[in-house]
Formats: sequence, C-alpha cells, structure tokens
Amino acid sequence: MPLPTRSFLPPLAFATLLGLSAPLALGQTPAAASTDTGAATAGARAAPAPGGARRSASAGLKSLFDRHWEWGARNAPEWATLRGDHRHGDRLTDASPAAVAQRDAQARAFLAEARRIGRSRLTASEQVSLDMFIDSLQRQVEEQAFPGWRQMSLRVLGGPHSQFGSLLGNSPMNSAERVEQSLKRMAVFPQRMAQDITQLRGSAAAGWVPAREVLLRVQAQLDAQLAAADSDASPYVSPFLRIGSGVPAEQRAALLARAREATRNQVMPAIYALRGLVVDELLPRAPAQGALTGYPDGARVYEMLVRHQTTTTLSAAQIHAVGQRELARIRVDMEAVQKEVAFAGSFADFVHHLNTDPKYFHTHAEDLLAGYRDIAKRIDAEMPKLFAELPRAPYGIVGMPAFMGNRAEYYNGPALDGSRAGFFFANVVALKSRPKWAMETLVAHEAVPGHHLQVARANELRDLPNFRRSGFGYTAYLEGWALYAETLGAELGLYTDPLQRYGHLQWQAFRAARLVVDTGIHSMGWTREQAIEFMIERTGVNREFVSSEVDRYTSNPGQALAYMIGKLKFDELRARAQTRLGPKFDIRRFHNAVLDQGAVPLNLLDTLVDAWIATELKRKPVRA
Repeated sequence: MPLPTRSFLPPLAFATLLGLSAPLALGQTPAAASTDTGAATAGARAAPAPGGARRSASAGLKSLFDRHWEWGARNAPEWATLRGDHRHGDRLTDASPAAVAQRDAQARAFLAEARRIGRSRLTASEQVSLDMFIDSLQRQVEEQAFPGWRQMSLRVLGGPHSQFGSLLGNSPMNSAERVEQSLKRMAVFPQRMAQDITQLRGSAAAGWVPAREVLLRVQAQLDAQLAAADSDASPYVSPFLRIGSGVPAEQRAALLARAREATRNQVMPAIYALRGLVVDELLPRAPAQGALTGYPDGARVYEMLVRHQTTTTLSAAQIHAVGQRELARIRVDMEAVQKEVAFAGSFADFVHHLNTDPKYFHTHAEDLLAGYRDIAKRIDAEMPKLFAELPRAPYGIVGMPAFMGNRAEYYNGPALDGSRAGFFFANVVALKSRPKWAMETLVAHEAVPGHHLQVARANELRDLPNFRRSGFGYTAYLEGWALYAETLGAELGLYTDPLQRYGHLQWQAFRAARLVVDTGIHSMGWTREQAIEFMIERTGVNREFVSSEVDRYTSNPGQALAYMIGKLKFDELRARAQTRLGPKFDIRRFHNAVLDQGAVPLNLLDTLVDAWIATELKRKPVRA
C-alpha cells in the first residue's frame, strides 16, 4: 500500500514532488558535509580499463554522486530529515517560480555531466549506478515539459495539506535543538503554503484542476485538521508530545506551549487558506471525472507516467489486458475457497457475508493493532527459512493519524543513520472495512517480508551509493516486491485458515483490478462510477474503500500499475532461476540476490538475475 509522502519516498522522487530548489530558511545555512559513498556490487565485472583512466572515471562518478546527494539535502531538506540528516531541519523547500526554474536547470546540468562520464572506464557495478542515475534524471527532465501536471499537487494520498504533518511526525524530538528546528519550520510553513497555492492557481489557469471527488476528499482532510487545531491529537501538536525526557520538564512544557501556539497562529491559517482555494476557486471548476485525456496534452502525460511507474515499454492496452487475465485466474481460486468452506449461495452472497458479518471485524483500534503485531511476530520467527541475510533495523506497527480518514495503509522506512525504526501505519479509523481475514496478507505487504525487509535491507547495503540505498524512484520494484512478498505467506506459515487465504487472494485481485481501472479511466474513457462498480464486482472489496481507491488512481495516475506489473516480474525471475538452476536453486540466496541491489528498474533486475544465475551455476556446493 502507498505511503503518505510515498512511504520512503526516494530522494529524487521526493525532490520532484516538492519542487526541489533553494530552501526557505530561518537563520544561516549549515555548512555542507561530504558523504562517503562506496561502489555498487551488481553484475559481472567489466573488462578493466587502464588503472589511471579507471580511477579518474570512478573519482568523477563519486564526485557527481556526492555533489548531487548534498544538493538534494540542501534543496529538499524535508527528505534529508526523513533519511536522518538534520543539518537543514529548520527549513522547508522553496517552491517559488524562480527557485523551481533554478532546480530544473540544475537537474539538466547534472544530467549533462553524468552523460559525459566515460562509462566504458567504469566497473560493471559503477555502470549500473551511473545508468540508474541518468535514468532518474532523464525522467525528471521529461516531466519538466508538463508544468500544469507537475503543479497539480492535491491528491487523495498527499499534497500540501498532509505532507507537513507527516514530516513533523517523522522528525526527531529527542532534544531541545531538534524541537527548535521543527518550530522554525512551523514559522516558515505559511510562506511555503502560499507558494503551493500560487502553483495550484497556475496549474488551474493552464487547465489542470483536480477532479471534483478528489477535491472533496482533500476538503474533508483539511476540515479534520481544522477541527483538531486545539487538540493534542492534531498532526501538528502530537509530534511535540514526544519531546525527549532529557529535556527538563519545565522546558518541555514551554516548547509544547510554543508548538500549540504555532499551530493556532501559523499552521492553521495556512491550512485555512488552502481550504479557501479548494472550496472557492477549484471546486467550481473541477471536472466530474478527472481522466488525463481531459487535460491539455494529458494523453502524453499518461503515456509518460505509465513508462515511469512500470519501468517497461508496455502500453496502456497491454496492461489492461494483463489485468483482465490475472483477474480471471485469481477468481477461480477465490471461488474454490467458497467451496472449501461450504458456503451456500452465490459468490456475491459469499462476499456480502464476509464484508458484513460482525464476527469478522474488530471493534476497537487497539485490538486491530494487537492482531497485526501478533501476525508480525509469527512471521519474524519464520524469516530465516526464506532469506540468507536479514536487516538489523527494527519496525513497529502503529495507527495512522485520524485526519487521513478511510485510506490505504502505508509504511515509512527507517532513517539511513539508524536513528529511527521503520513503521507500518495501520488504518484504525475505518474498522468496518478492515476484516480480520485480510490481516495476514497486509502485514506481509507492509512489514515483513514486504516493504520493511526490502527498504531496511537496502539501507544497510553500504557498498552502494547513497541514492540507491535510500529507496530510489522505482515503484514497480518497491511495490512489486511487496506484492510478491504477500505470496510468500504460505511458506511462512500464513494462510492456513481458508478465509485468510481468501483475504490474500482478494488483495491480489485488487492489484490486478487496478491495472484495468487505472488504464480504463485514463486511456479508455471509463467513468468513476464504472470503475467503482467494476472493482466491487471483481474484487469483493466494500464500496467505501473502493471509492477512495478509484479517486486515488484519478489523482495519482499510473502509480497503481506498478504493483502487479512488478510482482509478475518477480514471479517470472523466480521461475526462471528454478528452471535453470534445478537442484542448485536456493530460495534464500535468490531472495537476497534480488534484494541486494536496492530498488532498480525491472529491465535491469532481469539482467542482474541472469548474471546471478550464471554465477550460481559455477558455484561449488558447500560441504556440510
């Protein structure tokens, strides 16, 4: 499931989202520090270049990576905080037109410099890193051609109305210095929000206004924040309840009082201004449907997003067909569960029973969280069966902020410096749409062996450049792995109950249905209601949640395609390795082979696995 800032939003993607450029600051800019980056370890070694030439090319590559990393820390200070770098923690990104133009120019300059590096003089692992770096910058530069799309930042899963609260929730409060940084960010927040409003007006003037139902959901999220302005449950106050015990009690009380005052006098007026824009200016102009084909050059934007999100050359029509095929396959297995439990009636009756019988639902948030934690503990003990090496970073399971409403669960990764654990944020508000029989597969996706395992493992791959350790912008890999990880549940002792197996199948069907619905909305003329009815009938998920998800696909086109497309690639690579290696196939080594490069494009993953298979064929068996 998605994350609010795209749980572990990678640095380059986060920069694009924020309009990365010179930061808004209170006080002097902290001095930049160099970052130590190692070489990647992917693939077979290239033919060595002469020593001096190779060292020169490698030094140039490292310098480029280091400078870009530092540029990102200075110019997207929010992301620096999330990765554990607090040197710029008193700032927010400057999204003024001049600063965005400067950011765009610098991205083009970095791209030109990367293309000048002598690729043939690099090791194979360095070539992988260079290719990925160029690919990411190329995608950023390509998006520069569509300013209306880039500035339309109000979405169901996040935007100016939710990112700041999430940032504060992930900011350290263990010292007075760190608390002061967050208070300075609160002081500059009204200026940043004013810039976001200017951008939204600019996108609207260019014909890019979010769909009506999307804006109504944003309005509801804003209203929830405004209603909680004077409450400790506010996403802008609650982070300050975590001020470290090392801060004297009297000072803690004073800092908390300042946070409450800043929420009332700085943050809430800015939130109210955004609400005014949504209600008074955007809603009257909002289209009923929001398909990209209804926007200027929207068809080209969608074609670009499909390529970026799937890292394939598949067309929308091909992806639509894959979704239909997978839905038909999964439905057979879902109906088999109905027969196994001897439920009399139609499949629709079975679905209605599962979605409405009170025995399948928790009535208290803490009971739901306890259920998730129990499942996670059971999985943890089984993990060595499937993985040769496991990450050290811990993870927790907590409830997501109430103002986010009935939206999908998400995961936030650990800090690179180890100062923050990973967290699976569970929806504890919409208890009636969180059945017990769907809990096992959700933990497998968001925690282990899904997002937490993959992200925490990448963080610890210190031979990789920092930009590859910290997430990177390949959703098809990230979400594809998490969806594939759900299928490992049976090997980890999950899904022994037929209804838990049904829950797993239902979520697989849901991701397949996304392929049909996302492409249907944005390239085939489907209406919102048509998409909702299709998903309800094909997946059995309740209307309330499906409606929020369809609005998500409308406001974030293409992202939902990454899950099933990525998962099918992992399935394909595992089958290929098993076939070619035969008795030499070791599932534990295979999983670490696909994890230990960090997130990569699917076509590159294909090449890396082929290289690993070739190496495994030559590997001598280890004597007992």
